[in-house]
Amino acid sequence: MSRFIAAGAVAAASVLLLAGCATASPGSSSGSGSGSDGAVVWGTPSPPTGEVLAQGTVMDVDGTVELCLGAIAESYPPQCSGIPVEGWSWDGIEGWETSGDVSWGAYAVRGTYDGSTFAVTGEPVMLALYDPIAPVDPTGGRPGTADEAALTEMQDAVPELIGEGFLSSYSENGWLWVDVVWDDGTLQAAADETYGEGAVVVRSAMRPFA
Repeated sequence: MSRFIAAGAVAAASVLLLAGCATASPGSSSGSGSGSDGAVVWGTPSPPTGEVLAQGTVMDVDGTVELCLGAIAESYPPQCSGIPVEGWSWDGIEGWETSGDVSWGAYAVRGTYDGSTFAVTGEPVMLALYDPIAPVDPTGGRPGTADEAALTEMQDAVPELIGEGFLSSYSENGWLWVDVVWDDGTLQAAADETYGEGAVVVRSAMRPFA
């Protein structure tokens, strides 16, 4: 049976040896609204307008290339179903392995994302050599407002509320930290509206490239 490992694609201090995969649903709607029963309906983030940077595992199965950002089966070769990638070539790139018709490697990759496909625009960097800038703590070190029971309830509900863009979540110091493929603020606003500010932090695996 395959063992599963958690992803750290958005943790600046982590070096991702094998990041997993998830595919964001395409769409252009944003924001959140209320359904007929008054419940908050979480919207779909609009795709980024410029280049983004993502850290993960590039998986090439017989010529079909995907970018994996979530969690993967720790088999050999590893397996995942990720975001389709355009413009990828292994030529001149170090740090990858091959087994049968599968090739893979862990990289920081620059490109554009239209909500369904990641198009490579820059030279990838091996994650083993990549030194990202530590992100600012959005909580400012303050404890969150949620107790353990609320955190458990939120953690159970959030994957369905977000959909295929969801990657992983964990609770710490009264906060639920939620990692997603991409958020333009839509998901964070919906989380605040649903659970109140001070309970959920939504983090994007893809970040604007500057």
